Amino acid sequence: MSVPGLLDHIVIAGPDLAGVVSWFAERTGVTAAPGGAHPTGTANALVALTVGDRRAPHYIELIGPDPDVEHESLPETFGIRDLAGPEIVTYAIHPDDIDGVVTGARERGFDPGDVWDLSRRRPDGVLLEWRLTRGGSGFAVPFLIDWGDTEQPGLSDVPTLEIVSFERVERDPGPVRRVHDALALPEGSVAEVVEGEPAGYRLTVRRPDGETVTL
Repeated sequence: MSVPGLLDHIVIAGPDLAGVVSWFAERTGVTAAPGGAHPTGTANALVALTVGDRRAPHYIELIGPDPDVEHESLPETFGIRDLAGPEIVTYAIHPDDIDGVVTGARERGFDPGDVWDLSRRRPDGVLLEWRLTRGGSGFAVPFLIDWGDTEQPGLSDVPTLEIVSFERVERDPGPVRRVHDALALPEGSVAEVVEGEPAGYRLTVRRPDGETVTL
């Protein structure tokens, strides 16, 4: 078990943001801090991740429909519309050269998707801007993100939680491992893919009381 070397953040989504925050707090003992709203009709809450006692540029994003927006239907972002409850849906990595990784992966047969410019404001009004990929092979593989000159949210003043390990479980690990190979990143950069059932992500954290819990 290990933590991906280029981990940026882990996305836990659900059909109700308050419900996701409550679910997470009950299991981990940590209540996420409000993050902000997105133009996609979603909002998030954040928990920074430490590796041992070290503060690292990693965090967990809890995301759901923006409670301040009247929704005719649930947002499609991260598959929220199809979720019955909180679920770890995907994760992001932060390579040094996002454009170069995209170009190289396409040459090796995998298209991570185009790089898009996005932004949101924190509750204190600070504007966050970043670039990320959309597309690829669904949520089983990471998307790419680049924060540019914006402070990475995992280093901001939000509650913290220790990450112990993060991995991807697949009945057949081959396809996801081939995508990882196409990204051509240093060994250990992405989540380890292990064979098993059911398919999905396995995140283990250490609660403030010292107990470990796997989500």
